[in-house]
Amino acid sequence: MTKTAKPGVPGADDLIAFQGLPGAYSDLSCRAAYPKMRTLPCASFEDVFAAVREGKAHLAMIPIENSVAGRVADIHHLLPDSGLHIVAEHFQRVNHHLLAPKGATLGSLKTVHSHVQALSQCRKLIRELGLKAIVHADTAGAAADIAAKGDPTEAAIASSLAGEIYGLVSLKEGIEDAQHNTTRFIIMGREPVDPDPKVPVVTSFVFRVRSVPAALYKALGGFATNGVNITKLESYMIDGHFTVAQFYADIDGHPDSRMVRLALEELSFFSREVKILGVYAASPFRQQQNGAQ
Repeated sequence: MTKTAKPGVPGADDLIAFQGLPGAYSDLSCRAAYPKMRTLPCASFEDVFAAVREGKAHLAMIPIENSVAGRVADIHHLLPDSGLHIVAEHFQRVNHHLLAPKGATLGSLKTVHSHVQALSQCRKLIRELGLKAIVHADTAGAAADIAAKGDPTEAAIASSLAGEIYGLVSLKEGIEDAQHNTTRFIIMGREPVDPDPKVPVVTSFVFRVRSVPAALYKALGGFATNGVNITKLESYMIDGHFTVAQFYADIDGHPDSRMVRLALEELSFFSREVKILGVYAASPFRQQQNGAQ
């Protein structure tokens, strides 16, 4: 991957942007996937995309789905018009910590603060301790607020990184209900990459079928007849219309391979629009999961 920083933006080549405050799980994922890069917190996903487009950062770390909570809201609407390309993927195990100010104990707690999804992922412990759950915009923000208050009756559910950044103590770790709790992130850049077709490759794209009977069945038929595995397929409405859906899909394989090329040609024939979002090497996490099945 060639690094090209925008003139006048020093140090952008080693910056990876994410949405949220320092200590967010996206921040943790940036550091895990690219330990030699610095992280750039942004207020919104649009700001993350803009930071990369404008050369203020080299890459963007974007959460796309969680094994418990499902897909991340709004992402599918934003990706096609982001002006960026998916260049890699990263799977981050979500290990929630119950964070509190120094001096607090499990017995002193009365309330717990976090993002609504984090709270819902830790229902068992919250119920066990009899805590009142208070929703915040994000996990790292909740940790920052708890640190600022310093109240031993209040705790936050967030990452270990958030605890380190805001000086909180972890009273209990691994408090998520589901031990498989994992978030899939996509990494985006200004220029596409071209991975070796001989290694496991993922191709991500969006498409819109024609509004006729069996359009989706016919559009996807080429993947079945050519033996191309579809690992993800989701639909969502666009432009306020409820008659035609746009689809997001991930498939195994490189567009240069004969079978994938034939499948995409058939998809294009039965679709109004097909847009490739990225062709990139599959994460080793996929092979680990397949081996565990």
